[in-house]
Amino acid sequence: MFNQLIARTLPIVPKPIVRRVSQRYIAGETINDAVQAVQRLQQRGAVATIDVLGEFVRSREQAQQEAGMSLHVLDAIHQHDLRSGVSVKLTSLGLDIDDALCYTNVRNIVARAAEIGRFVRLDMENSPYTTKTLDIYRRLRSEGFANTGVVIQAYMRRSEDDIRLLASDRASVRLCKGIYIEPEEIAFRKREEIQEHYKRLLCMLFDNGMYVAIATHDDVLLDFAQEEIIRRGLRREQYEFQMLLGVREHKRDELIRAGHKVRIYVPFGHDWYGYSIRRLQENPEVAGHIVKAMFGIGR
Repeated sequence: MFNQLIARTLPIVPKPIVRRVSQRYIAGETINDAVQAVQRLQQRGAVATIDVLGEFVRSREQAQQEAGMSLHVLDAIHQHDLRSGVSVKLTSLGLDIDDALCYTNVRNIVARAAEIGRFVRLDMENSPYTTKTLDIYRRLRSEGFANTGVVIQAYMRRSEDDIRLLASDRASVRLCKGIYIEPEEIAFRKREEIQEHYKRLLCMLFDNGMYVAIATHDDVLLDFAQEEIIRRGLRREQYEFQMLLGVREHKRDELIRAGHKVRIYVPFGHDWYGYSIRRLQENPEVAGHIVKAMFGIGR
């Protein structure tokens, strides 16, 4: 109830207060802000993925601009020798405008990343884009780009079938709960259902020898994942944990001390306000974590 109350009241909260909250989990508005955030994370023993804020663009020009920004990020990563890749949202690259435009944009990003030895994660958005995103991933792999991976959302009922489809490529999969509001006929809605499905999908990924990015802040799932890692005798090179910038930093440090690889998603950009409102409304649990962290609750 606390988390939901925080999320629901965000639209009436003054923008400066939202900005103050967002500063915990958004690096800033510029590439330099993102670079500095990654450098600080590296000092704590973490690695990173830089995420340029923006999605659902409606013009070819804006899609080209977004693609150019990701290329600039890759140049900055290379220049500063950061232990970071990038993530891209395909709707920011033109998926709603023209499939060919989107593919050209994402291919250029993945190709540049391959040149400098970096990885590109294709983010998963809401359900109208799931199949198209997986199709683009498979097309990239068919062209020989091994430096890319996808995201599977545990609350989607189709996710077991999607993992079976990805298993033949030994895809790198980021497994998260999912944040978009979806109808119950295609997505689990109850917390316990999502947790159980997440566990089942995680075991499927491990069973198929796929590299797994375990993306969650949920203690139930974090504990389960660590138990499975120990039970299976997995090496550090076979998985990683992923968390959002500014969320549960004490847990991040705990995982690093335990010897796990931990990657932090570092978002930045001018769309910080829209991102903040959308994400916190869609994911009240994260809203609660952030506000608690601001006031030192639950430490």
